[in-house]
Amino acid sequence: MTEIVRIERLKRTSMVSIHNGIAYVAGMCGNKGDSIEDQTRLCLQKVDKWLAEAGTDKSKILRAEVWISDQKHFDAMNVAWEEWVDPENQPSRAAGVCPPAAEGYDVEVIVTAAI
Repeated sequence: MTEIVRIERLKRTSMVSIHNGIAYVAGMCGNKGDSIEDQTRLCLQKVDKWLAEAGTDKSKILRAEVWISDQKHFDAMNVAWEEWVDPENQPSRAAGVCPPAAEGYDVEVIVTAAI
């Protein structure tokens, strides 16, 4: 059986779980009430931080999920995403609309990356 490594264990989640050379990064949110672009940028900065903690980076992201609170935010979210994503290594990505877990948080990003 292969070991599972958990980074930054919290009450309900670990920020990153690593198994078999794959890093699973928990959902990242921006600051409540910020614009969608700014929330997305902060989410992605946090993704970068946790990927680095796991010993990898955005060029090795295999899959990303982006959840927005309303379809009207799709274009603004994509502005920040396109500024950030590695143009040579775009991951498979899904984007969907889902009510936020808490009011004012309008975007959440979840990634899975190779190490």
